Amino acid sequence: MSLVRGKDTGPEKKVGDLLRRMGIRYKTQADSLPGRPDVFFPRKKKAIFVHGCFWHRHTCPRGRIPKTRKVFWESKLESNRKRDARVCAALRATDWNTMVVWECQLSRPEVVSRRLKKFISCAA
Repeated sequence: MSLVRGKDTGPEKKVGDLLRRMGIRYKTQADSLPGRPDVFFPRKKKAIFVHGCFWHRHTCPRGRIPKTRKVFWESKLESNRKRDARVCAALRATDWNTMVVWECQLSRPEVVSRRLKKFISCAA
C-alpha cells in the first residue's frame, strides 16, 4: 500500500488531460478545502474528486472486496466511503458544488468530458 500515491494519480492525470483539451483552466490539490479535492475551480466554488473504484468502493467490478482479510478491507473501505460523504457534506455547507469521477468511467472519455463541461458551465 505504500506505493499508492495520494496525488497526481493516473486517473487524476486523465481528468486533467480532458479539461486541458476542452480549454478549461483548473487548479489541483486544494489543501485548504475539506477532503482536498483533486481538481477545483475557486471562483465557481466547484470541486471534482477523482475516485479509484477499489479505494472508494464503487459498485463496478473494480470495487470488489479482496477475498483475503475480508473484515479488515470491509471496515477500511467503508470508513473511506463514510469520509467521502462527510467531506462532500462539509463542502456543500460552505456553498461548494462537488462532482465525483470514478476511475472506471474514464474508459469512456467522451462521456466524462460531457459531464465535466456540464458541471463546470452550469451556475452554482
